[in-house]
Amino acid sequence: MTPKLILTGFMATGKSAVARVLARRLSWRLLDCDMEIVKRAGKPIPEIFRVHGEAYFRALERAMILDIANDRRRCPQGHTPLPAVVATGGGAIVDRDNFAALTRAGVIVCLTARPEVIARRVGPRAKSRPMLAQGGKPVKKRISELIAARSEAYRRAPVSVDTSDMNIEQAATAVLDAFIAYGQEKWASFA
Repeated sequence: MTPKLILTGFMATGKSAVARVLARRLSWRLLDCDMEIVKRAGKPIPEIFRVHGEAYFRALERAMILDIANDRRRCPQGHTPLPAVVATGGGAIVDRDNFAALTRAGVIVCLTARPEVIARRVGPRAKSRPMLAQGGKPVKKRISELIAARSEAYRRAPVSVDTSDMNIEQAATAVLDAFIAYGQEKWASFA
């Protein structure tokens, strides 16, 4: 297995921004699933949803996650597994196959935030977010509904960090601390 620190969670919890900071701090590769999907599809995510629908997007996402989970690249100097920081899309781990693949690939850390914080962070871009635009409901209400619908999936992550009251650097530090603590606890059980 190639070790990976995998960030998941609802939109605007900081997955992509925190992943960039962590990749820089750790000198690990950065894999942002949404950015990779956009590259592969040759169009932005809102357009993928509009033209092809959510099922098509989820199929692209599933293929991307399988590629990440099956990545067996090794460091050319030491031949150890090549680590990476991975940012997934907000709905990626709702799919049980995605969750299983990501669990095999590394440690999943779920970023959370309160609905009002998410609404503030999304701000005027809410209309460009396909999952928020569905149903024509007020943004905060739609956010609360989606979080509730995904809560069981998010709870499966072994590590969780609430980013509501943190900036990106603080959130990256909290994730790294939680990741290290989880690893120490996990390896202590083998001693």
